[in-house]
Amino acid sequence: MKRENPWALIPFVVFIILFIGSGVMTGDFYAFPVIVAISISGAVALAMNRKESFSRKVDIFCQGAGNLNVMLMVIIFLLAGAFSEVAKGMGAVDSTVNFALSIIPQNLLVVGLFIIACFISLSMGTSVGTIVALAPIGVGISDQTELSIALVIAAVIGGSMFGDNLSFISDTTITAVRSQGAQMKDKFKVNFWIVLPAAMVTSIILGFMTSGGTAQVEHLSYNWVKIVPYVLVIILALSGMNVFLVLALGIVLAGAVGLADGSYHLMSLIQKIGEGMEGMFEIAFLAILIAGMVEVIKFNGGIDFLLRLVTRRIKSQKGAELGIAGLVGLTNLSTANNTIAILIAGPLAKNIADQYEIEPKKSASILDIFSCTVQGLLPYGAQFLVAASVAKISPVSILPYSFYPILIGICGMIAILIGYPKEKKA
Repeated sequence: MKRENPWALIPFVVFIILFIGSGVMTGDFYAFPVIVAISISGAVALAMNRKESFSRKVDIFCQGAGNLNVMLMVIIFLLAGAFSEVAKGMGAVDSTVNFALSIIPQNLLVVGLFIIACFISLSMGTSVGTIVALAPIGVGISDQTELSIALVIAAVIGGSMFGDNLSFISDTTITAVRSQGAQMKDKFKVNFWIVLPAAMVTSIILGFMTSGGTAQVEHLSYNWVKIVPYVLVIILALSGMNVFLVLALGIVLAGAVGLADGSYHLMSLIQKIGEGMEGMFEIAFLAILIAGMVEVIKFNGGIDFLLRLVTRRIKSQKGAELGIAGLVGLTNLSTANNTIAILIAGPLAKNIADQYEIEPKKSASILDIFSCTVQGLLPYGAQFLVAASVAKISPVSILPYSFYPILIGICGMIAILIGYPKEKKA
């Protein structure tokens, strides 16, 4: 019989208190380093259950931390960071933005900015990086028109969440896929058809709301060759190629383009690869520490208790899917970080998915969609804070125009209620 122990969940409570408490006291939810909060919470987990020796608990922690899926996730993080940084360093982001701005009609600039943000975030795998690249352009468009700066910035954030949710090299996507044992291309196909209507409706809404505003945007030069690495990575990943090979080829191609046009010399390219990997160190170590802590909590009976608590009113597969959506959404509200929310909720979601025979690609999509829904609506989330600081406005002022995050949540709920995708009968 499985043992259930609610006290084993204390490390989770400690983490939330540290994170939210420091955020409330300082006014900055990112003031307390999240890796320190997780380390303290992990130490609390190891200090519990006096019936077991400390050495035994350390072994259990290390078994969880060194789990096959966790190690694969870490390696993918490092490769994804290297590709994103190398491509950005040789001018792929600037070329993509300048190319898109050169072909967008002047009266559809905000719609175009949303679509550009969708593609850039899909290519780069980072919502914050996309916002940093595009928010200044959004501010310029607002300055030249009578359009609300909050509306324009909300369009940038919405587009950035598109790629955060779908990109093959997004840390949220990688985490969702690895935690559920899904295939990247399978999750993408399910997820894409769920959120596509949201992107289309958002474009229509933005088109109506900004139809009277035009602005002159300076057409800067671009090189289409620099866009090729992004396109290649997306095509190869969709073809089903192993993600390690996809990212390795992306790094080689982006590096080759940079060497050919003088953006890099050999040593600067190697340094850029290192910088990209270093940028992923925190999330990689977070994945390792959270996995270790969750394994100790599971051994102490906390996960069994939480599983029963979450599933006691679940009577069907749809109910289980709604339970996973609610679980990751609440976790995201508490952590203000969609990747960390999936890292914490993922193992429990996997148990629920197995129990109710939910396909891995569907449970991974639910985790990703609803974490991005919440993240895209948090005034204290990194995306809002970065965008608001660039635009010099209040993060709260952006909320009324956050159409895309709301719509992907609605589309996600509809997909659950209609049973999409239909399971293939063996």
